[in-house]
Amino acid sequence: MRKKFNDTGPCIPEQHFMADISAKLAQIVALVEEGAYFTINRPRQYGKTTSIHGLFLALNEKTDYLSIKLSFEGIGDAVFENEAVFCQSFVDDLAYRLRNTHPDHATFLQKEMKSVGSFRRLSRTISDFVQFSGKKIVVIIDEIDKASNNQLFLSFLGMLRDKYIDAKSRLDTTFHSVILAGVHDIKTIKLKIDPESVGKFNSPWNIAIDFKVEMSFEPQEIEAMLTAYAQDRGVAMNTAKIAKQLYYFTSGYPYLVSKICKFVDEDVLHQKETNKWEQADTEQAFRMITYGGYTTTLFDSITKYLEDDSDLFDMIFDITINGASYDFNINAPVVNTAAIYGIIRDDHGMCRIHNRVFEQRLYGYFLAKQATEKGQIETAEDPGFFSGGRFNLRLVLSKFQEFMKENYAQRDEKFLEREGRLLFLSFLKPILNGKGFDFKEPVTGDERRMDIVITYLNRRYVVELKRWRGAQYHEQGLQQLSDYLDSYSLREGFLLIFDFRKEKEYKTEDILVDGKEIFVVWI
Repeated sequence: MRKKFNDTGPCIPEQHFMADISAKLAQIVALVEEGAYFTINRPRQYGKTTSIHGLFLALNEKTDYLSIKLSFEGIGDAVFENEAVFCQSFVDDLAYRLRNTHPDHATFLQKEMKSVGSFRRLSRTISDFVQFSGKKIVVIIDEIDKASNNQLFLSFLGMLRDKYIDAKSRLDTTFHSVILAGVHDIKTIKLKIDPESVGKFNSPWNIAIDFKVEMSFEPQEIEAMLTAYAQDRGVAMNTAKIAKQLYYFTSGYPYLVSKICKFVDEDVLHQKETNKWEQADTEQAFRMITYGGYTTTLFDSITKYLEDDSDLFDMIFDITINGASYDFNINAPVVNTAAIYGIIRDDHGMCRIHNRVFEQRLYGYFLAKQATEKGQIETAEDPGFFSGGRFNLRLVLSKFQEFMKENYAQRDEKFLEREGRLLFLSFLKPILNGKGFDFKEPVTGDERRMDIVITYLNRRYVVELKRWRGAQYHEQGLQQLSDYLDSYSLREGFLLIFDFRKEKEYKTEDILVDGKEIFVVWI
């Protein structure tokens, strides 16, 4: 079978090009060998199922272990009708999973199943089964979010907790290790069932250790996948550089790494006459995943999270559009929610949009929402916007200044603080309209700032959007922009300042900083 990059379901080594997750699996196996109970709670399409599959295979290579992999995906609601149905269904599922590999174990469980009508009886059946097996039994339960609204599941976990504690005192026999996998952790699930439990949380899973294995891909793990691909397909590439570039765009989000690779392999390289993967090809795939109406269940889920939670919407809007800074305080409900869904990550104690793909998708989402709810800003055509093979960003910024002075000069500070940057992005969008490409660069360490990079005919233009906070911060901002221009080897930059003072002046200025010419526009 011809291998490919996989973007659906678990990755299978014989079928798919895979990042090297051997070090991650070794860490998880070590936790199991210690007899740990834990939850792998990570965002959607973050490699949980692939890791579970690898763990399952690794454990079954050990003669003294028996791993059983279950899933709540597609089990339906009937399982949660009452205690007896749940308990019998759990035993039946164990037996079903063992029917081919361990038929004697399956037969034992099937005989026990009829008499399992309560958690107390299930507890005894588990003890008898462990003794019958004579092995260290590891139970892995995937897709626990499907049980997230059911108290029976929490009671089941409470029973496992009690058995775990008694086993430590040699008063009982139980599973060697139990691993749960899903988007939410158990605390989040309990709060969904009982919102009143805030502040008095007593987890049925407080025996679980913290799962600290980093599931995102590191550049060297990505490079191993690229090396295998290059050898298999005869593709010429600098695997180290491409791996770092993929990490730059995705921050190692597993699905996004595979998806961009898949675009390059099946679309970008397919259209080229040479069999060589260059950095420009990765950039083209990045544009494909962030532009052109392309969507997936992952992006749809993120949109739904934002639509359903106004606090989450406001925070992500503020970070994405206004460059706001938020402490990565996981105890703050909205921050915790954003982290659970993988929208943000911890960047030196501050919230940051998880990766550049999400950054760009969110940027486009908020622009589209602006156009849908408030109407698309009509930008007057001007032949001077594109002339002589260059994009005249000076003219665009000057026209935007006129637009704001004519239409929004009397609006209050609160409105302009929230909407001003979005108005510029909405003003810019129809001007580019396929002629150029604009993307937002994530910004850290400077409150209320964002950078937009525009490409047109292989030229780059950098415009920084910043709030006026006084002369001292202005000088610092100019130096920051100058340093940023160095990273692109540019000698010209643009600074758009939103000034919310009542005595503000609509003006422009050319400023020379470290040999770079910066065109500054005040709004």
